[in-house]
Amino acid sequence: MTTATEALRFDPYDYDLHEDPYPLYRRLRDEAPVHHAETDDLWVISRHADVFAALRDDVTFSNQMGVSLDKSAWNPHAHRVMSFLALDGDRQTRIRKLVSAAFTPRRVRELEPSVQLLTDRYLDATLARNAADGEADWIAELAGKLPMDVISEMMGVPDADRDEVRRLADLVVHREAGLRDVPPAGMEAALELISYYAEMVAQRQRQQTDDLTTALTLAEIDGDRLEDHEVIAFLFLMVVAGNETTTKLLGNSLFHLGAHPEQRARVLAAADDPEPLVVPWIEETLRHDTSSQMIARYVTRDVDLRGVTIPAGAKALLLLGSANRDERVFSDPTRFDVGRGKDELSQILSFGTGRHFCLGANLARLEARVVLNGLVRRVADFTVHHDRAVRVHSTSVRGFAELPVSFTPRLGGA
Repeated sequence: MTTATEALRFDPYDYDLHEDPYPLYRRLRDEAPVHHAETDDLWVISRHADVFAALRDDVTFSNQMGVSLDKSAWNPHAHRVMSFLALDGDRQTRIRKLVSAAFTPRRVRELEPSVQLLTDRYLDATLARNAADGEADWIAELAGKLPMDVISEMMGVPDADRDEVRRLADLVVHREAGLRDVPPAGMEAALELISYYAEMVAQRQRQQTDDLTTALTLAEIDGDRLEDHEVIAFLFLMVVAGNETTTKLLGNSLFHLGAHPEQRARVLAAADDPEPLVVPWIEETLRHDTSSQMIARYVTRDVDLRGVTIPAGAKALLLLGSANRDERVFSDPTRFDVGRGKDELSQILSFGTGRHFCLGANLARLEARVVLNGLVRRVADFTVHHDRAVRVHSTSVRGFAELPVSFTPRLGGA
């Protein structure tokens, strides 16, 4: 981290930055909207307009080397673990279309009853823990479990395997202090996950079931089908990107609303019809403190931007978290405001934009909506113990490993 009197220093592996990156983001936008972070040879882009334009231009700001900061994951074979997220042009379009033939909006909509059942189960457990101990860890009891269960249910992962899959996914995104790459434990976890999904795909080819994995193996457009490694890569992308970001969204939602008593009271007062306030609560959380903070791009040609030349072959880093706090787009951007207007919320870049807009955005929003609707209906108040919250340390996601919360159930509720 830096103070206003220090020279700008951007270090995405710095644990202090993970605690609160936003003051540094502000300085970058104001003082060096295109900043060269020499230690990691990153060209850091922080203003909304520039991040938006780069996300839309995958010819210049290419995904061909993947989207990760980490050296070991930055290579032309990144698509083998990150699917179409690490492809451009026709190759990206082909896989995305085939995946979309299986991962349809209808399949997502049909998940809502299952998400509701999981929400009820985990809220029961959360409030039971709260009754016994006076508080519950929102991450351990609900937010860290439900997204993985939803994705695992879609894929057909057995109940008995889900805790282990969740543990491996957590290891993939964790970063260790002083290590500027994926830790050995994270690399091993990635290999284990890939091996696990390879076996699952092989099982579906022997015997079809009614799940997303089978649908992916059968997806076909004009005779073209996904190869096994392409199915495995998409499953890996889903469990790491989809699971982790939704867990962090659910944690960040409580963390920030919990810090604003008047707004919390207004949301919780809408128990009979919470959705009109829950939806903007979700969107403001996505803007104010997005789970996905930054994403890398490979620069294919020299680019002149804000008086700086980014050379061909460089690694650009697009700060989604900074773009969502840009004063040039958002009024009073450091303030968390569930009443923020739709015109501003429509400008958030948490799920990207253009051809690489997050395919799982609707699923993440569905899960958050069902969970937070359920919470508002069952809880009259809650207190987040901010001083005991424990952050995840990751360059790719921002959120909590532990979030202790005390809940006041509604009369007649759990």
